[in-house]
Amino acid sequence: MAVDSPLSSQLGPPACERDAKALHFIEETTSHADSVQDRVLTEILTRNSQTEYLTRFKLNGATDRETFKSKLPIITYEDLQPEIHRIANGDRSAILSAHPISEFLTSSGTSAGERKLMPTIKEELDRRRLLYSLLMPVMNLYVPGLERGKGLYFLFVKSETRTPGGLLARPVLTSYYKSDHFKTRPYDPYNVYTSPNEAILCPDSFQSMYAQMLCGLLQRQQVLRVGAVFASGLLRAIRFLQLNWRQLTQDIETGALNPKLTDPSLREYMDKILKPNPELAECVRHECSKDNWEGIIARIWQNTKYLDVIVTGAMAQYIPTLDYYSGGLPLACTMYASSECYFGLNLNPMCKPSQVSYTIMPNMAYFEFLPHEPDSFGFPCDSPPKLVDLVDVEVGKEYELVITTYAGLYRYRVGDILRVTGFHNSAPQFHFVRRKNVLLSIDSDKTDEAELQKAVENASRLLREFNTSVVEYTSYADTRTIPGHYVIYWELLGKDSANSPTDEVLKQCCLAMEESLNSVYRQGRVADNSIGPLEIRVVKNGTFEELMDYAISRGASINQYKVPRCVNFTPIMELLDSRVVSSHFSPASPHWTPERRR
Repeated sequence: MAVDSPLSSQLGPPACERDAKALHFIEETTSHADSVQDRVLTEILTRNSQTEYLTRFKLNGATDRETFKSKLPIITYEDLQPEIHRIANGDRSAILSAHPISEFLTSSGTSAGERKLMPTIKEELDRRRLLYSLLMPVMNLYVPGLERGKGLYFLFVKSETRTPGGLLARPVLTSYYKSDHFKTRPYDPYNVYTSPNEAILCPDSFQSMYAQMLCGLLQRQQVLRVGAVFASGLLRAIRFLQLNWRQLTQDIETGALNPKLTDPSLREYMDKILKPNPELAECVRHECSKDNWEGIIARIWQNTKYLDVIVTGAMAQYIPTLDYYSGGLPLACTMYASSECYFGLNLNPMCKPSQVSYTIMPNMAYFEFLPHEPDSFGFPCDSPPKLVDLVDVEVGKEYELVITTYAGLYRYRVGDILRVTGFHNSAPQFHFVRRKNVLLSIDSDKTDEAELQKAVENASRLLREFNTSVVEYTSYADTRTIPGHYVIYWELLGKDSANSPTDEVLKQCCLAMEESLNSVYRQGRVADNSIGPLEIRVVKNGTFEELMDYAISRGASINQYKVPRCVNFTPIMELLDSRVVSSHFSPASPHWTPERRR
């Protein structure tokens, strides 16, 4: 029930006094975004003034923005690698931060092709916990009654590695889940999980997933929300249920745990809660044994009010599949974060995925924004760009995010492209557009992730009359042919095997994709003959599951794994090509005229 509090927020009536304080904090911080940014920059530069990095640029103790911007360069990870390597190899001097580097946070294994090491300090956990603490107070404004149930969240850790100098290197979520902030978190009726810590912290991904799914089934009547970090993670959980429901229902029916679960702490916990329940087992078995899995989430967890998953950026292509398995439940995107920094939250989490905007919280780091021009691929060395402060960005424009953090990243280009959609008080709100990287190039063409995503969406419309959708996709620039051509791998989900799309339809999908690509690509196809016809290769169902398993076996984090939208690693190519069931080429050239060049 909403409370009448002196701290009530313009966001809406808080559900409880704790929520009132959280919403008040959001209002205060976003109302004074520029002064908060001044304070953050001053704190960072003051505490780190004697570090080797800041001394190198002769700040001489200055903390004002003008001096900071005039003396410190804008950098990428490659610029920082010498310092990162020194810290990783055991140099404990104040290189980047006056506070000791506590560990490295590894970026996604499929982000920019390598696992980057991001330095962090212990107090960053407090900032992450702060942002997490704001999520449910906002969600409670839109979905009442969440304190009366639980969340079925599929959360995982990855085993850590150590650098030569002995520092832990692990994904940011593993760091958080293994911290006391998470493990000893106080009871919060608005944020109770069905998964116990023993399951979340189990390093074996099969045992962890099995136990979390089993706990979710045992408590199915209490589940009010279902989620994972990324949409792909939730779909992986559904696939796991498809493969393992027989054993899971046997466990429920007999009260005896699957012997494949060997983790001692996990077995000890499960033995306490697992009791014979033939009625529940039959209920789950009845739903899972059906050929049609449409709406399976809502059918098993009937009280679910929404799915909590990231479906922005490249994750948007999972929306149709999530809708299929959930029966159209609302999709909530709650926060925006990365290994480098946690940035902000969605103040309207129940909006449509296409309308998601994240409000940057100005206390998290010092933020600058590099104006992004779609046709620019860098900037001249003799003409450094003028970065824009947080409160000075313009609605409708796109920017690349640049951050300065307490942990020692200074004017660091994150690589995310954001579009300003508005402001909450004086803090801007951004739509995540994409990662700044080119996926495909044969000649002078440059196709990025957003363009490829749009092309797949446009082409997949031709599949609707066949009740078929694209479950997953990736791409490859095949330069073994002359001329080279784009290869798109599709895994399809068909609801009617007797009405599958024909070869002719899939050829038209190829052409529809080409029509959706940029004019430089189409010129290469039509006028220059530098690019061959686009090819779609349809792969067997389950192929992308195998791709994920392969990535995890090579050290990728199950929490942070994202299907690569472009592949060129030989073993992955071999895996994909060995699963191809049909191949289709564009039957004609796309439309192009000189006037459409850009």
